[in-house]
Amino acid sequence: MPKKVFVSGCYDLLHSGHVEFFRQAAEYGDLYVGIGSDATILEYKHHKTVYSEQERLFMVKSIRYVKDAFINQGSGIMDFVPTVEAIRPDILVVNSDGGNEDKRKFCEEHGIEYVVLERVPQKGLKARSSTDLKKTESQIPTRLDLAGTWIDQPYVSQYAPGWAITISLEPTFEIRERCGLSTSTRNQIRKIWPYQLPNMDPEILAKLVFCFENDPERSDGIISGAQDSIGICIPGLCRHYYNNRFWPEKIETCQDEAVLRWLESHLVMIPMDPRRPGCSVVEGKDITEPKVRALAKAADDCWQAILSRDLTAFATAYKASFNAQTAMFPAMIQGCVQSYIDAYKEKVLAWKMPGAGGGGYLACVVTDSDQFCKDHNEAIRLTIRRSGM
Repeated sequence: MPKKVFVSGCYDLLHSGHVEFFRQAAEYGDLYVGIGSDATILEYKHHKTVYSEQERLFMVKSIRYVKDAFINQGSGIMDFVPTVEAIRPDILVVNSDGGNEDKRKFCEEHGIEYVVLERVPQKGLKARSSTDLKKTESQIPTRLDLAGTWIDQPYVSQYAPGWAITISLEPTFEIRERCGLSTSTRNQIRKIWPYQLPNMDPEILAKLVFCFENDPERSDGIISGAQDSIGICIPGLCRHYYNNRFWPEKIETCQDEAVLRWLESHLVMIPMDPRRPGCSVVEGKDITEPKVRALAKAADDCWQAILSRDLTAFATAYKASFNAQTAMFPAMIQGCVQSYIDAYKEKVLAWKMPGAGGGGYLACVVTDSDQFCKDHNEAIRLTIRRSGM
Protein backbone atom coordinates (compact mmCIF):
# COMPACT_ATOMS: atom_id res chain seq x y z
CA MET A 1 0.00 0.00 0.00
CA PRO A 2 1.52 3.37 -0.99
CA LYS A 3 2.50 5.75 1.74
CA LYS A 4 0.52 8.93 2.23
CA VAL A 5 2.54 12.04 1.41
CA PHE A 6 1.45 15.54 2.40
CA VAL A 7 2.53 19.00 1.22
CA SER A 8 1.03 22.38 2.04
CA GLY A 9 1.22 25.87 0.58
CA CYS A 10 -0.66 28.82 -0.92
CA TYR A 11 -0.25 27.91 -4.61
CA ASP A 12 -1.67 31.26 -5.63
CA LEU A 13 0.66 32.07 -8.52
CA LEU A 14 0.70 28.44 -9.69
CA HIS A 15 3.77 27.79 -11.87
CA SER A 16 6.00 25.02 -13.22
CA GLY A 17 8.06 25.02 -10.00
CA HIS A 18 4.97 23.95 -8.04
CA VAL A 19 4.19 21.18 -10.53
CA GLU A 20 7.76 19.87 -10.36
CA PHE A 21 7.60 19.99 -6.55
CA PHE A 22 4.40 17.92 -6.66
CA ARG A 23 6.03 15.46 -9.08
CA GLN A 24 9.04 14.97 -6.80
CA ALA A 25 6.88 14.66 -3.68
CA ALA A 26 4.62 12.10 -5.39
CA GLU A 27 7.63 9.81 -5.83
CA TYR A 28 7.34 9.07 -2.10
CA GLY A 29 3.70 7.86 -2.35
CA ASP A 30 0.14 9.13 -2.85
CA LEU A 31 0.26 12.93 -2.70
CA TYR A 32 -2.24 14.97 -0.69
CA VAL A 33 -2.08 18.76 -0.80
CA GLY A 34 -3.21 21.26 1.81
CA ILE A 35 -4.00 24.73 0.46
CA GLY A 36 -3.92 27.93 2.49
CA SER A 37 -7.34 29.54 2.80
CA ASP A 38 -8.05 33.08 1.60
CA ALA A 39 -8.53 34.14 5.24
CA THR A 40 -5.23 32.64 6.38
CA ILE A 41 -3.23 34.25 3.56
CA LEU A 42 -4.82 37.63 4.28
CA GLU A 43 -4.05 37.27 7.99
CA TYR A 44 -0.51 35.89 7.60
CA LYS A 45 0.79 37.63 4.47
CA HIS A 46 -1.49 40.67 4.62
CA HIS A 47 -2.55 40.65 1.00
CA LYS A 48 -5.47 39.20 -0.90
CA THR A 49 -4.89 36.23 -3.18
CA VAL A 50 -4.86 36.52 -6.95
CA TYR A 51 -7.04 33.40 -7.17
CA SER A 52 -9.70 32.42 -4.66
CA GLU A 53 -9.25 29.30 -2.55
CA GLN A 54 -11.79 27.42 -4.67
CA GLU A 55 -9.93 28.33 -7.87
CA ARG A 56 -6.63 27.25 -6.34
CA LEU A 57 -8.22 24.01 -5.11
CA PHE A 58 -9.55 23.30 -8.62
CA MET A 59 -6.15 23.93 -10.24
CA VAL A 60 -4.19 21.82 -7.75
CA LYS A 61 -6.66 18.91 -7.94
CA SER A 62 -6.29 18.97 -11.73
CA ILE A 63 -2.56 18.20 -11.57
CA ARG A 64 -2.01 14.52 -12.31
CA TYR A 65 0.55 14.00 -9.54
CA VAL A 66 -2.00 14.98 -6.87
CA LYS A 67 -4.19 12.27 -5.28
CA ASP A 68 -6.42 14.81 -3.52
CA ALA A 69 -6.36 18.36 -2.19
CA PHE A 70 -8.07 20.26 0.63
CA ILE A 71 -8.41 23.79 1.97
CA ASN A 72 -6.54 23.97 5.28
CA GLN A 73 -8.80 24.91 8.17
CA GLY A 74 -6.11 26.09 10.57
CA SER A 75 -4.40 29.49 10.73
CA GLY A 76 -0.92 30.98 10.54
CA ILE A 77 2.18 29.18 9.37
CA MET A 78 0.85 25.86 10.80
CA ASP A 79 -2.57 26.13 9.15
CA PHE A 80 -2.22 22.58 7.80
CA VAL A 81 -2.41 20.86 11.22
CA PRO A 82 -6.17 19.99 11.05
CA THR A 83 -5.66 18.64 7.51
CA VAL A 84 -2.75 16.46 8.63
CA GLU A 85 -4.78 15.16 11.57
CA ALA A 86 -7.55 14.14 9.17
CA ILE A 87 -5.33 12.59 6.48
CA ARG A 88 -2.75 11.04 8.85
CA PRO A 89 0.15 11.07 6.35
CA ASP A 90 3.33 9.06 6.67
CA ILE A 91 5.54 11.77 5.17
CA LEU A 92 5.46 15.57 5.15
CA VAL A 93 7.44 17.16 2.32
CA VAL A 94 8.62 20.79 2.22
CA ASN A 95 10.80 22.64 -0.26
CA SER A 96 14.15 24.11 0.71
CA ASP A 97 12.75 27.49 1.71
CA GLY A 98 9.42 26.29 3.07
CA GLY A 99 10.58 24.33 6.09
CA ASN A 100 11.02 25.58 9.64
CA GLU A 101 11.70 24.31 13.12
CA ASP A 102 8.01 24.24 14.08
CA LYS A 103 7.19 21.92 11.17
CA ARG A 104 10.14 19.69 11.92
CA LYS A 105 9.17 19.47 15.59
CA PHE A 106 5.52 18.78 14.72
CA CYS A 107 6.56 15.83 12.56
CA GLU A 108 8.82 14.43 15.28
CA GLU A 109 5.98 14.62 17.81
CA HIS A 110 3.50 12.91 15.46
CA GLY A 111 5.77 10.22 14.03
CA ILE A 112 5.74 11.71 10.54
CA GLU A 113 8.82 11.53 8.31
CA TYR A 114 10.05 15.04 7.43
CA VAL A 115 11.53 15.41 3.94
CA VAL A 116 13.13 18.56 2.49
CA LEU A 117 13.40 18.88 -1.30
CA GLU A 118 15.75 21.26 -3.05
CA ARG A 119 14.32 23.56 -5.70
CA VAL A 120 15.36 21.76 -8.89
CA PRO A 121 13.47 22.67 -12.09
CA GLN A 122 12.29 20.10 -14.60
CA LYS A 123 15.02 19.51 -17.18
CA GLY A 124 14.93 22.19 -19.86
CA LEU A 125 12.74 24.58 -17.82
CA LYS A 126 13.67 27.73 -15.91
CA ALA A 127 13.70 27.64 -12.12
CA ARG A 128 10.52 29.28 -10.84
CA SER A 129 9.34 30.44 -7.43
CA SER A 130 6.44 32.62 -6.32
CA THR A 131 8.92 34.97 -4.67
CA ASP A 132 10.78 35.48 -7.95
CA LEU A 133 7.52 36.16 -9.78
CA LYS A 134 6.52 38.72 -7.17
CA LYS A 135 9.91 40.41 -7.41
CA THR A 136 8.99 41.57 -10.90
CA GLU A 137 6.35 43.78 -9.29
CA SER A 138 8.71 45.99 -7.32
CA GLN A 139 12.41 46.33 -6.65
CA ILE A 140 11.99 48.78 -3.77
CA PRO A 141 14.51 47.73 -1.10
CA THR A 142 13.82 47.23 2.57
CA ARG A 143 16.06 47.78 5.59
CA LEU A 144 17.41 45.84 8.54
CA ASP A 145 18.34 47.73 11.70
CA LEU A 146 21.44 46.28 13.33
CA ALA A 147 21.89 48.30 16.52
CA GLY A 148 20.81 51.43 18.38
CA THR A 149 17.32 51.77 16.97
CA TRP A 150 14.55 53.29 19.09
CA ILE A 151 17.04 56.11 19.60
CA ASP A 152 15.61 57.68 16.43
CA GLN A 153 12.57 58.59 18.53
CA PRO A 154 13.02 61.88 20.49
CA TYR A 155 11.27 60.42 23.53
CA VAL A 156 14.27 58.06 23.70
CA SER A 157 17.16 60.27 22.55
CA GLN A 158 16.10 63.04 24.95
CA TYR A 159 17.80 60.97 27.65
CA ALA A 160 21.07 60.55 25.72
CA PRO A 161 22.10 60.97 22.07
CA GLY A 162 23.39 58.12 19.98
CA TRP A 163 23.69 56.31 16.66
CA ALA A 164 21.31 53.93 14.92
CA ILE A 165 22.83 51.45 12.43
CA THR A 166 20.98 50.12 9.39
CA ILE A 167 21.64 48.23 6.17
CA SER A 168 19.62 48.54 2.97
CA LEU A 169 18.50 45.14 1.65
CA GLU A 170 17.63 43.96 -1.83
CA PRO A 171 14.09 42.47 -1.96
CA THR A 172 15.35 38.94 -2.64
CA PHE A 173 12.71 37.40 -0.36
CA GLU A 174 9.03 38.00 0.34
CA ILE A 175 8.77 41.11 2.52
CA ARG A 176 5.81 40.51 4.79
CA GLU A 177 3.74 43.17 6.56
CA ARG A 178 4.06 43.78 10.33
CA CYS A 179 7.38 41.96 10.49
CA GLY A 180 9.79 44.78 11.37
CA LEU A 181 11.11 45.49 7.86
CA SER A 182 9.72 49.02 7.40
CA THR A 183 6.85 47.87 5.20
CA SER A 184 4.75 50.93 6.10
CA THR A 185 7.52 53.22 4.82
CA ARG A 186 8.13 50.97 1.82
CA ASN A 187 4.42 51.07 0.96
CA GLN A 188 4.48 54.87 1.08
CA ILE A 189 7.44 54.88 -1.32
CA ARG A 190 5.56 52.63 -3.72
CA LYS A 191 2.75 55.17 -3.93
CA ILE A 192 5.20 57.51 -5.68
CA TRP A 193 7.70 55.09 -7.25
CA PRO A 194 6.00 51.68 -7.60
CA TYR A 195 8.91 49.73 -9.07
CA GLN A 196 12.26 51.25 -8.13
CA LEU A 197 13.81 54.18 -6.29
CA PRO A 198 14.67 57.25 -8.37
CA ASN A 199 18.28 57.95 -9.25
CA MET A 200 19.05 60.88 -6.93
CA ASP A 201 21.06 61.79 -3.83
CA PRO A 202 20.16 59.09 -1.25
CA GLU A 203 20.09 61.46 1.75
CA ILE A 204 17.77 63.89 -0.01
CA LEU A 205 15.61 60.96 -1.10
CA ALA A 206 15.44 59.66 2.48
CA LYS A 207 14.38 63.11 3.74
CA LEU A 208 11.70 63.36 1.03
CA VAL A 209 10.33 59.93 1.97
CA PHE A 210 10.38 60.81 5.68
CA CYS A 211 8.43 64.03 5.07
CA PHE A 212 5.97 62.33 2.73
CA GLU A 213 5.24 59.53 5.20
CA ASN A 214 4.87 61.87 8.17
CA ASP A 215 2.09 64.07 6.87
CA PRO A 216 1.34 66.79 9.50
CA GLU A 217 -2.35 66.01 8.99
CA ARG A 218 -1.81 62.34 9.80
CA SER A 219 -4.80 61.34 11.93
CA ASP A 220 -2.98 59.03 14.35
CA GLY A 221 -0.41 61.69 15.26
CA ILE A 222 2.44 59.16 15.06
CA ILE A 223 5.81 60.21 13.65
CA SER A 224 7.66 57.28 12.10
CA GLY A 225 11.34 56.98 12.96
CA ALA A 226 13.74 58.37 10.37
CA GLN A 227 15.74 55.14 10.47
CA ASP A 228 13.10 53.53 8.23
CA SER A 229 13.46 55.96 5.31
CA ILE A 230 17.23 56.25 5.80
CA GLY A 231 17.70 52.48 5.99
CA ILE A 232 15.73 51.92 2.79
CA CYS A 233 17.05 54.84 0.71
CA ILE A 234 20.74 54.94 1.63
CA PRO A 235 22.58 51.89 0.23
CA GLY A 236 25.15 49.80 2.04
CA LEU A 237 25.86 50.15 5.73
CA CYS A 238 24.75 53.37 7.39
CA ARG A 239 24.67 54.99 10.82
CA HIS A 240 22.72 58.09 11.80
CA TYR A 241 23.10 60.19 14.95
CA TYR A 242 20.03 61.33 16.94
CA ASN A 243 19.89 63.99 19.62
CA ASN A 244 16.33 64.70 20.76
CA ARG A 245 15.12 65.37 17.20
CA PHE A 246 13.31 63.30 14.57
CA TRP A 247 15.92 63.83 11.86
CA PRO A 248 19.54 62.86 12.64
CA GLU A 249 22.27 65.46 13.14
CA LYS A 250 24.67 63.49 10.94
CA ILE A 251 24.75 60.45 8.69
CA GLU A 252 27.77 58.26 7.91
CA THR A 253 27.95 55.39 5.44
CA CYS A 254 30.24 52.52 4.60
CA GLN A 255 30.31 51.20 1.04
CA ASP A 256 33.46 49.11 1.50
CA GLU A 257 32.81 45.92 -0.46
CA ALA A 258 34.89 43.80 1.92
CA VAL A 259 32.82 44.99 4.90
CA LEU A 260 29.50 44.45 3.12
CA ARG A 261 30.49 40.94 2.03
CA TRP A 262 31.62 40.20 5.57
CA LEU A 263 28.24 41.27 6.95
CA GLU A 264 26.41 39.14 4.39
CA SER A 265 28.48 36.15 5.44
CA HIS A 266 27.35 36.50 9.07
CA LEU A 267 23.70 37.60 8.95
CA VAL A 268 20.56 35.50 8.36
CA MET A 269 16.89 35.88 9.19
CA ILE A 270 14.47 33.30 10.57
CA PRO A 271 10.76 33.84 9.75
CA MET A 272 8.34 33.94 12.67
CA ASP A 273 4.63 34.75 12.80
CA PRO A 274 3.96 38.45 12.10
CA ARG A 275 3.25 40.87 14.91
CA ARG A 276 -0.35 40.35 15.94
CA PRO A 277 -2.89 43.00 14.88
CA GLY A 278 -3.56 45.50 17.64
CA CYS A 279 -0.60 44.47 19.79
CA SER A 280 1.47 47.27 21.31
CA VAL A 281 5.20 47.00 21.88
CA VAL A 282 5.37 50.30 23.78
CA GLU A 283 3.07 49.28 26.60
CA GLY A 284 5.03 48.97 29.83
CA LYS A 285 8.01 50.88 28.42
CA ASP A 286 10.65 51.92 30.95
CA ILE A 287 13.03 54.44 29.42
CA THR A 288 15.81 55.76 31.63
CA GLU A 289 19.10 57.53 30.98
CA PRO A 290 21.29 54.52 31.92
CA LYS A 291 19.30 52.27 29.56
CA VAL A 292 19.53 54.73 26.67
CA ARG A 293 23.26 55.16 27.27
CA ALA A 294 23.63 51.36 27.20
CA LEU A 295 21.83 51.33 23.84
CA ALA A 296 24.08 54.09 22.49
CA LYS A 297 27.25 52.34 23.67
CA ALA A 298 26.16 49.08 22.07
CA ALA A 299 25.67 50.87 18.75
CA ASP A 300 29.14 52.46 19.00
CA ASP A 301 30.69 49.08 19.75
CA CYS A 302 28.72 47.42 16.94
CA TRP A 303 29.92 49.94 14.34
CA GLN A 304 33.55 49.54 15.33
CA ALA A 305 33.26 45.75 15.34
CA ILE A 306 31.76 45.74 11.84
CA LEU A 307 34.43 48.03 10.39
CA SER A 308 37.18 45.90 11.93
CA ARG A 309 35.33 42.70 10.91
CA ASP A 310 35.58 41.31 14.44
CA LEU A 311 32.88 38.64 14.63
CA THR A 312 33.07 38.07 18.39
CA ALA A 313 32.84 41.80 19.15
CA PHE A 314 30.04 42.20 16.59
CA ALA A 315 27.94 39.43 18.14
CA THR A 316 28.52 40.82 21.65
CA ALA A 317 27.51 44.37 20.68
CA TYR A 318 24.57 43.15 18.57
CA LYS A 319 23.19 41.20 21.52
CA ALA A 320 23.88 44.10 23.91
CA SER A 321 21.87 46.44 21.69
CA PHE A 322 18.90 44.07 21.65
CA ASN A 323 19.11 43.63 25.42
CA ALA A 324 19.10 47.41 25.84
CA GLN A 325 16.06 47.67 23.58
CA THR A 326 14.08 45.03 25.46
CA ALA A 327 15.06 46.55 28.81
CA MET A 328 13.23 49.71 27.71
CA PHE A 329 10.49 47.97 25.70
CA PRO A 330 9.88 44.52 27.25
CA ALA A 331 6.75 44.04 25.12
CA MET A 332 9.00 43.58 22.08
CA ILE A 333 9.11 39.96 23.24
CA GLN A 334 5.57 38.60 23.06
CA GLY A 335 3.57 35.96 21.23
CA CYS A 336 5.79 33.36 19.59
CA VAL A 337 9.03 35.32 19.98
CA GLN A 338 10.47 33.68 23.09
CA SER A 339 9.91 30.18 21.73
CA TYR A 340 11.92 31.07 18.61
CA ILE A 341 14.70 32.60 20.69
CA ASP A 342 14.82 29.43 22.79
CA ALA A 343 14.91 27.27 19.66
CA TYR A 344 17.85 29.12 18.06
CA LYS A 345 19.91 30.63 20.87
CA GLU A 346 22.30 27.67 20.96
CA LYS A 347 22.66 27.66 17.16
CA VAL A 348 23.54 31.32 16.56
CA LEU A 349 25.98 33.84 18.02
CA ALA A 350 23.44 36.64 18.63
CA TRP A 351 19.89 37.57 17.75
CA LYS A 352 17.44 40.44 17.62
CA MET A 353 14.17 41.33 15.97
CA PRO A 354 14.00 43.88 13.19
CA GLY A 355 12.08 47.05 13.93
CA ALA A 356 9.74 47.18 16.89
CA GLY A 357 9.61 43.42 17.41
CA GLY A 358 6.59 41.49 18.60
CA GLY A 359 7.11 38.92 15.82
CA GLY A 360 8.19 38.85 12.21
CA TYR A 361 11.77 37.62 12.04
CA LEU A 362 14.76 36.77 14.16
CA ALA A 363 17.77 38.49 12.61
CA CYS A 364 20.73 36.39 13.69
CA VAL A 365 24.51 36.63 13.68
CA VAL A 366 26.03 33.30 12.62
CA THR A 367 29.48 31.90 11.96
CA ASP A 368 28.80 31.22 8.27
CA SER A 369 25.53 32.28 6.63
CA ASP A 370 25.91 29.91 3.66
CA GLN A 371 26.42 26.90 5.88
CA PHE A 372 23.68 27.97 8.29
CA CYS A 373 21.18 28.24 5.43
CA LYS A 374 22.20 24.78 4.18
CA ASP A 375 21.62 23.34 7.64
CA HIS A 376 18.41 25.31 8.29
CA ASN A 377 16.15 25.44 5.26
CA GLU A 378 13.94 28.09 6.83
CA ALA A 379 16.80 30.61 7.10
CA ILE A 380 16.95 33.57 4.73
CA ARG A 381 20.25 34.79 3.34
CA LEU A 382 20.49 38.57 2.96
CA THR A 383 21.83 40.70 0.11
CA ILE A 384 22.89 44.23 0.96
CA ARG A 385 22.06 46.85 -1.66
CA ARG A 386 25.18 48.43 -3.11
CA SER A 387 25.63 52.03 -4.18
CA GLY A 388 24.58 52.56 -7.78
CA MET A 389 22.19 49.60 -7.79
